[in-house]
Amino acid sequence: MRDVLKPVELLALAGAMGVFTGLIAFMSTRDLVIGLIGLGVAFIVALVLLAMFALSVAPTDDEKRDIEEQDRPSSH
Repeated sequence: MRDVLKPVELLALAGAMGVFTGLIAFMSTRDLVIGLIGLGVAFIVALVLLAMFALSVAPTDDEKRDIEEQDRPSSH
């Protein structure tokens, strides 16, 4: 069964992209504030883009069945 990216994986990947961008900005300018701004901007942009890509994946048949089961009213 194919797993869609989990939220922790999305955060970790976006964090890695942010840290990479922040380090590049810091090492090229030697200004910590610019490095931190680059880290924050890259983290937010990467997180939004990865979340949009994860939402664009079409659900499989198993996922569709699971969604239908969750939408049914429960008989408590």
